[in-house]
Amino acid sequence: MHGAFLGPAFSNEEIESFLTKQGAPYVRLPDDALLERVAEELAAGKVMGWFQGRMEFGPRALGGRSILGDTHNRTMQSVMNLKIKYRESFRPFAPSVLRERVAEYFDLDTESPYMLLVAPVLEKRLTLLTKEQQRLWGIELLNVPRSDIPAVTHLDYSARIQTVQEETNPRYYRLLQAFEAKTGCGVLVNTSFNVRGEPIVGSPQDAYRCFMRTEMDVLVLENCLLQKADQKALLGDTDWRKEFELE
Repeated sequence: MHGAFLGPAFSNEEIESFLTKQGAPYVRLPDDALLERVAEELAAGKVMGWFQGRMEFGPRALGGRSILGDTHNRTMQSVMNLKIKYRESFRPFAPSVLRERVAEYFDLDTESPYMLLVAPVLEKRLTLLTKEQQRLWGIELLNVPRSDIPAVTHLDYSARIQTVQEETNPRYYRLLQAFEAKTGCGVLVNTSFNVRGEPIVGSPQDAYRCFMRTEMDVLVLENCLLQKADQKALLGDTDWRKEFELE
C-alpha cells in the first residue's frame, strides 16, 4: 500500500455550493496562500478542522479528515480534549511529522504512515520533572509538560507517530513544511475529525456541523477557509451527545 486515502472526495465547487446554501461566510484561497494562512493560524494557537482529498480508510485520521494543532502549545492537549473531543483532559494525541524529520524528534528512523508505531521522544527534547513537580498528584501531575512538544508527549515520554511523505499526501506534507517554515517545527498534533462517540466526518456537511458544534477556531474544506467568529449559530441544532452513544 502507498496510502489509505480510499474514501470519498469533494471538489471546491461542490463545497462552495454547500456553503452558499448554508449561508456560511468563507474565503477561497489558492494553494500557496491557503497553506501560508493555515500555518499562521496554527502557529497562533488556533485549533483547525482540516478536510482534504479522499477520506482515510481505517480508524486513524491521516491528514484527510483531521483536527490539527500546535505541538508546542502547553495547553493544546487539554483544550482539544475538553473543547473539541469532549473527553478527559489528559487523553493523549498523536503527532504528524515530516518523514525526513522524524529522527530529529523521536527515537525512530523509519516510516510510520498509518500512525501505528510508538517510539520515545528524543532525550534531548525531554523536560524532566523537578522535585516539586514530582510531588504533584493526579491531573496536576499529568498537566506538567514533558518535552518541547508537550501536546503529543505521553506520560511515559512516548508518542504514537505518523510520518508524512509527499508522494502519498502532498497537501498535508506541504502544510507541515509551511508550519515548519513558520515555527521551526515540522510536527503537528493530529486527531480524528469527530467528537467523542461520533464517527469521523465523511462529507463537507458532516465537517461543518462538527465545526459548529465544537470550539474549533478554523475550518478548511479543500481551498475554502472558514472562521468560527464569522459563522451564525446552527438553526434548530440539537445536542450531539443525544445522537451518539458515548464510550
